Amino acid sequence: MSRQPAEGWQGWDAYAPFYDWENARTVQRRDVPFWERLALAQTGRVLELGCGTGRILLPVARTGADIVGIDRSAAMLARCRQRLRRARLTNASLVLGDIRHLPFRRRNGFTLVMAPYGILQSLTREKDLKATLASVHRVLSRGGMFVIDLVPDLPRWSEYRRRRSLSGKRGRQTTLTLIESVRQDSRRGLTIFDQEYVEQRGRERRVHRFTLTFRTLSVPQMSRRLEAAGFGIRAVLGDYQGGPWDPRADAWVLICDKN
Repeated sequence: MSRQPAEGWQGWDAYAPFYDWENARTVQRRDVPFWERLALAQTGRVLELGCGTGRILLPVARTGADIVGIDRSAAMLARCRQRLRRARLTNASLVLGDIRHLPFRRRNGFTLVMAPYGILQSLTREKDLKATLASVHRVLSRGGMFVIDLVPDLPRWSEYRRRRSLSGKRGRQTTLTLIESVRQDSRRGLTIFDQEYVEQRGRERRVHRFTLTFRTLSVPQMSRRLEAAGFGIRAVLGDYQGGPWDPRADAWVLICDKN
């Protein structure tokens, strides 16, 4: 009997202390101006799915947008809340909740729902994606935009075991090292990252282990699911500057509206 894949929300609480450190060394801010421009073009409320520690939410809030961030990880939201407090941003609010069942009323709909950085790829089961798309359709205002960013290279990630992927300082006294293993489940379309963070502070050494699982659908596959959920595909982009989509592009961005 085959083992059921881990649900995509698992592992993120454990990842929270390391998420910003890792992303500062990888994705950084290359997609942030894209989401800022989208939010600036809106006149109503904005919702970010899986806002995490606020990598996108904070800069979007700084544009003046009325933004709500939802995430299932209390540990991630605690860090985001702290960053909002330090930045003194009062036009952003955070909700601990499940994107499959958005806890918002239809009458207070959003004019933009953002799904950045492959958040929908954390939905490892078809029924979870279907429930999320239905929930977004319910809370999106008529004529509103639903914009999805997919990470296309996950299925092409080479499998390896215990590779030292990143290492560097966090603060003056702590060194972090990421030792990573990657597994592919091509039948289910899953890419599984087994993460081991080694935290060294003087003679004290702590090891943190967790697993992150992602599911990848092609743009045509995702488009069919969006259309079945009541969305129209307005554009498909291959980068964050409006370039054309290509299966080999660095990013897959789908811009949809509510039918």
